[in-house]
Amino acid sequence: MKKNIAIIMGGYSSEYQISLKSGNVVFETLDASKYNAFRIHIFKEKWVYVDSNNAEFNIDKNDFSVTVNNSKITFDCVFNAIHGSPGEDGFMQAYFKLLNIPQTSCDMYQAGLTFNKRDCLSVLKPYGIKTAESFYINLGDVIDEETIITKVGLPCFVKANKAGSSFGVTKVHKKEDIKNAIEVAFKEDDEIIIESFLDGTEVSVGVITYKGETKVLPITEIVSENDFFDYEAKYLGKSQEITPARLSEDEETKVTAVAKKVYEVLKMKGFSRSEYIFKNGEPHLLEVNTVPGLTLASILPQQAKAAGITLVELFDNAIEEALKN
Repeated sequence: MKKNIAIIMGGYSSEYQISLKSGNVVFETLDASKYNAFRIHIFKEKWVYVDSNNAEFNIDKNDFSVTVNNSKITFDCVFNAIHGSPGEDGFMQAYFKLLNIPQTSCDMYQAGLTFNKRDCLSVLKPYGIKTAESFYINLGDVIDEETIITKVGLPCFVKANKAGSSFGVTKVHKKEDIKNAIEVAFKEDDEIIIESFLDGTEVSVGVITYKGETKVLPITEIVSENDFFDYEAKYLGKSQEITPARLSEDEETKVTAVAKKVYEVLKMKGFSRSEYIFKNGEPHLLEVNTVPGLTLASILPQQAKAAGITLVELFDNAIEEALKN
């Protein structure tokens, strides 16, 4: 019997278009001899199944089913391809847990924690995970540029705390630009993290559960044409992504160990992609993504390919691992 797989895509954040691309790649790639794949668009105003003719059928949120031609369809597993809210911050994970439907990403707590950059870094610090110096601001706080600069220095990064894909991120070189950068970040979130600039090689490390084991994929070096790895660099070709990264053996060993430790300390499942910058030869963690891009140009699929894992195998494994739990 073929299993019914709901591929959820879209979402409520600025990243919905990237998510639709990721979801469609999954839809086109899944092994049709094993799975019946269904594209499910999740938006604030509608949850719908979209068929091959782009006809839409409403999802019954009571049990996450859909009725097509008087026939009710339920799902054996959900493939989560929603970047940002509600797919990467724990809401969908909690919903499917309540309905007892397996899903391919990490659990609710891990999703909520990693989506909150400040909380995630705070939890990992006692385990010896190195990070940049940081300063936190909530909406409504008094902004004192001198105090910020004393803590993190210049240049620094002003980031929305709970937003993905480099939305709401500004690299600030001058004191007088801090306020404007904070306003940009507050458009994405009501919490902000300001971090010191780490001048070193930036790498992205994919870690997945593959055939029951934690597997660190070949490392990708990020060389941005822009001032940093922003949205344009990530998605509009304004960066070089070099896999495997041009690291020394010592650097590779260190960042591989740290990425594996982060995945296991947080009790992650499914896909993850963590970002690091080397400072004085030591990897410093920037953030952890739990629903990384899955388009053909995305970093994690590139890394899987370098590891000899095809997209069909990568996605099939994600479903098989979810069905075990």
